[in-house]
Amino acid sequence: MPLPSDRAPSLAIFCKVVDNYGDIGICWRLARQLSGEHGVAVTLWVDDLSSFRRICPEIDVTAPVQQAGGVTVRHWRDQEGVFAPADIADIVIEFFACDIPPGYIAAMAQCTPQPVWLNLEGLTAEEWVEGCHALTSPRHGMIKHFFFPGFTNKTGGLLREAALDEKRLAFQADAGAMAAFLGQFGVSPAEMSALKVSLFCYPSAPVAELFGVWQAGSAPVTCLVPEGVAFDAVQAFIGDDAATAGAARTRGALTVRVLPFVPQDDYDRLLWACDVNLVRGEDSFVRAQWAGQPFLWHIYVQDENLHHVKLRAFLQRYAADADGVIDSLAQAALAWNGASADALPWTLLWPALQADLPRIRARAQAWQRQMQSNGDLASNLLAFAGATR
Repeated sequence: MPLPSDRAPSLAIFCKVVDNYGDIGICWRLARQLSGEHGVAVTLWVDDLSSFRRICPEIDVTAPVQQAGGVTVRHWRDQEGVFAPADIADIVIEFFACDIPPGYIAAMAQCTPQPVWLNLEGLTAEEWVEGCHALTSPRHGMIKHFFFPGFTNKTGGLLREAALDEKRLAFQADAGAMAAFLGQFGVSPAEMSALKVSLFCYPSAPVAELFGVWQAGSAPVTCLVPEGVAFDAVQAFIGDDAATAGAARTRGALTVRVLPFVPQDDYDRLLWACDVNLVRGEDSFVRAQWAGQPFLWHIYVQDENLHHVKLRAFLQRYAADADGVIDSLAQAALAWNGASADALPWTLLWPALQADLPRIRARAQAWQRQMQSNGDLASNLLAFAGATR
């Protein structure tokens, strides 16, 4: 049976925050797009409103139910609760295989027709995803489908709003807009004219080594880092004020400036305004791809170094153009993640990467066009749900 045609479909997303901002970042982007572009009535269940508030300042961490960005946000406090079929959405998404409340599942089974039940999985470039995308799994008298984002047309694609590219191109074509945007964080005209790098990584990234190379270099570098990120390296460089947004220090050729956490739309603008983006996890990783600028990905650590397998799978697809493998990009990405036993020092890695930035930027823009041909995750998800029900 198709989704209701006499009203907008309803959809529930259940999100447990594990990676501080990545999980809720993805779910919030998806929820906003489904509501704003597709007219879907979205309820977002979140267990950690404090992390949510860092990327959406309007969130009230004390409210059990609230409205934000056209989305109903519910504080998911525990697994208890009694639900009736009338409480159940037409489409139910559990993010990263989180266990949704048993009472909600029981009410799902009583619905006629039953809702479309999707497990929205994590992003990976590994080939096995194409064979697992849309597979079914019987659960509690219902059918659950696995829905994988991905990098080919045999997956669900990547999250991307309809007007994103138009907004990016207009912003990047307006030097005044970029200067005004960065200026609100204290970035001076001299810092604007330097090579601008955004830094968002996990604590294990070799940030101190990279700072040392930038500081000793001949070309000025402005590094913009959200407060609390790479804390030890930033504190060693800036001093005791490193944890405070607005703190900054210049040593040699390097200026490090600490930024506050910003709403998602402003984070996009930060990526668009920088020449190189160092990103982490999944959400900022995808947004860096849509920024069309060179980037290095710091991947979330997994047991038995499975994250290195995922990193290499992505690099196999991404770090090559018509002329072959972009060695500087592949080597720097592996070293950034501790995935290379014989990694070169950053005194060699960074100059090679910097020399290749024009080629890497061209590859980034070609990659964008390739990913756009796969459609966007939200639209693909709704089309799949409509065909499944």
